[in-house]
Amino acid sequence: MTTKKKRKKKTSKGRIALIVALVVAAVLAVLAMPYVMTGADKEAMIYLRKGTTNEALKDSLTAKLGEGYASKVMTLLNLTGAEIEKRHGAFRIGKGDSPLKAARRLRSGAQSGIKFTFNNVRTKKEFAERAGKLYMMGYDSIWSALNDQKLCAKFGKNPNNIVGILMPDSYEFYWDVSPEKLLSTMYDYHEKFWNSEGRKAKAEKLGLTPDEVEIIASITEEETSKADERGKVGRLYINRFKSGMRLQADPTVKYALGDFSIKRLTHDMLQVNSEWNTYRVNGLPPGPIRLPEKATIDAILNSTPHNYTYMCAKEDFSGYHNFTTSYDEHLANAHRYQDALNARNIK
Repeated sequence: MTTKKKRKKKTSKGRIALIVALVVAAVLAVLAMPYVMTGADKEAMIYLRKGTTNEALKDSLTAKLGEGYASKVMTLLNLTGAEIEKRHGAFRIGKGDSPLKAARRLRSGAQSGIKFTFNNVRTKKEFAERAGKLYMMGYDSIWSALNDQKLCAKFGKNPNNIVGILMPDSYEFYWDVSPEKLLSTMYDYHEKFWNSEGRKAKAEKLGLTPDEVEIIASITEEETSKADERGKVGRLYINRFKSGMRLQADPTVKYALGDFSIKRLTHDMLQVNSEWNTYRVNGLPPGPIRLPEKATIDAILNSTPHNYTYMCAKEDFSGYHNFTTSYDEHLANAHRYQDALNARNIK
């Protein structure tokens, strides 16, 4: 066979091979279309614990994204030999994500972060409940950590004041975050807050430690809902604390009684025997009575000095307070407020 004929034969075989390859590619593309072109109709978070079976994963996918989508994802995972039982964490499947993209995410084991945003939290229990609902550790584990003397000591706190490091804001953790890791991250955030913008120096200028500022901030937040009044209220409690007066802060009594819904404190309530009751004990309570906001802490650190040592809610129920340095004037303010309560039959 001549060289010319051999070249023609090779060229012919090459063309046939190319055509076959193109046909195969086209067939594969058609077959792959449902796995690539189909998109999830909504966002879903898939949670996997260690040891989760393929059947359990399929059930979860089906419940959240439908049987058709789930079947496609599982087919791809089975074809690639993904070991789902070794995966754990939360995996976000976005709206519009193809089964191929979802399968890749689950096979890779690359977890999705879960955002934890909280504010207006009063107690450790409330915090533990919110964190426990979001993360695998659950309520019991985070509650136990918050009451662990040794763990709290690592952050320079005790179970009474550990809430001081739990600064309301937005955080992001993996679903399988441990209580220790969660608290450690929040502690780092807390320290960064206090070590910036001269906050420690401002606290020292007030004659207070950061812990003491946080306690006063927590009382202030319960005392007034008016952001523009919090610096003034906080400064009043500083005045009382520094002068040796008892704080006599109503919110501390409510905290001691475990009931913030109380609208009117009675004489008997004020006598509750508790280290948190600032009508009976000198100085500050053992820790914050709620998780203080950063804005409230800053309002107190940057507050304008004044000499007020008495305050009483205004009788117009505006949410603001009357301030005075005179006890007699304070009594007159209190009588007006009590009369207003009686007129509205608030008991």
